[in-house]
Amino acid sequence: MKKLNKENVAKVQRPVKVFQFGEGNFLRAFVDWQLDIANEKGVMDAGIAMITPIYQFDRVIDFLKEQDGLYHVVLEGVENGKPKREIRLIKSVMDAFTPAKEPEKWEQYIQSPDVRFIVSNTTEAGIRYEEDDIFAPEPKTFPGKVTQFLYKRWQHFNGDPAKGLIFLCCELIEDNATHLHKYVIKQATDHNLPAEFIAWVDNDCIWCDTLVDRIVPGFPRDNINEIQAEIGFEDNLVDKGEFYHLWAIGGKDYEKVREELPLEKAGLHVLFMPSIKPYRDKKVRILNGSHTGMVPVALQLGCETVMDAFNNAKVNKLINDMVAHEVLPMIDEDPEELKAFAAGILERFYNPYIKHMLSSIALNSLSKWEARNYSTVLDTYNKLGRLAERELFTFAALMTLYSPGSGFTPDDNAEHVEIIRNAWDDNDYEATIRRIVESPIFIERFEEQVPGFSKKVAEYVADIKTLGMDAALDKFLG
Repeated sequence: MKKLNKENVAKVQRPVKVFQFGEGNFLRAFVDWQLDIANEKGVMDAGIAMITPIYQFDRVIDFLKEQDGLYHVVLEGVENGKPKREIRLIKSVMDAFTPAKEPEKWEQYIQSPDVRFIVSNTTEAGIRYEEDDIFAPEPKTFPGKVTQFLYKRWQHFNGDPAKGLIFLCCELIEDNATHLHKYVIKQATDHNLPAEFIAWVDNDCIWCDTLVDRIVPGFPRDNINEIQAEIGFEDNLVDKGEFYHLWAIGGKDYEKVREELPLEKAGLHVLFMPSIKPYRDKKVRILNGSHTGMVPVALQLGCETVMDAFNNAKVNKLINDMVAHEVLPMIDEDPEELKAFAAGILERFYNPYIKHMLSSIALNSLSKWEARNYSTVLDTYNKLGRLAERELFTFAALMTLYSPGSGFTPDDNAEHVEIIRNAWDDNDYEATIRRIVESPIFIERFEEQVPGFSKKVAEYVADIKTLGMDAALDKFLG
């Protein structure tokens, strides 16, 4: 079997116009896949350079170096009732590195006149404000890193308006780029950076809130040998996803971005609009909120994949009822259109070709639940004066999954997991939950905004802890 590299595959060298914070499965099978198609069809000529947002060692970066940025995306699904499969060799990644190991490359791209777009997916945990040192070799936060990048670029190009950048944030939080912009300005203000720089950030950089949609399970461990035999290469970065994709890009300068990022002309499902809020509310609350709510319940029932979870009648009912009775009523759109939209989304969970591991979706579940599920809880209380009990049950499941002695090792912020475990008291679940939700883990103040939140969650925690998840779910579903 051949090695996957430039010696065995012809690759066009392209100017790096896209600097990407994130090397994970999603961006590689979504943004980079789209850019590769646009390059192939001649509507763009854009190379990609990617880094790990945490700046540190990452095996994916090493594989990208070994494979000269080459990897395959495998898409599988059902179209018009028939199985459909497609494999694409991605050739548009020009560089991949960790700034901690190669700081000179970090400076090189800061000073590059070709770089025009910043793409990011630092998860919901990335776009948050914390005190930082932007003059340090490695600022600790994503907004701190971006502030450093922009300030050095502004200095290098003497404030040239043409060297501003377009930000395309793919994190699944509301107003993702708007928040990043706000935190960059705060970092700049905190560090007493010049007013002229702040004006450049405001006026000459474009901050696009975006909504991304594609289910990407990632590396297909179960059948990687068969796939490698089919493609004829030893590819350690095969990335598997579903066919469906949607990228909604919004903001006041969306028309200018559409001109510079003509993905529509390559036949891709990209929508440019003044505001993505209607799409975001529907997609994040229904698709991502369903995933995030389902995971801690299904994991405690012994499920391993999304398909396993939805084949469990109780989990299926919990999530479908949550969407129908709690999520959809809080979205201000035509009810029948919303039902059809939700049906189409939930149907994607049954794609037999996508093995979406629950352990993968569980990454950073604390910030994900706050970003994806809490808005429904808050809206339900404010509009109807009651608790969204199905959503609260999923939060209780998340708390028990993260609790001491659960046997589960969370892939999450270690400090936040420690807070939960230190706060835990099996003799008083209400006090436990109250301590957790009033801690720095969450930005929103759950108990203050939704009185009774902690008491109700504690009731469900008690059931899960004493009865086990299966019996507790039985009791909850009546």
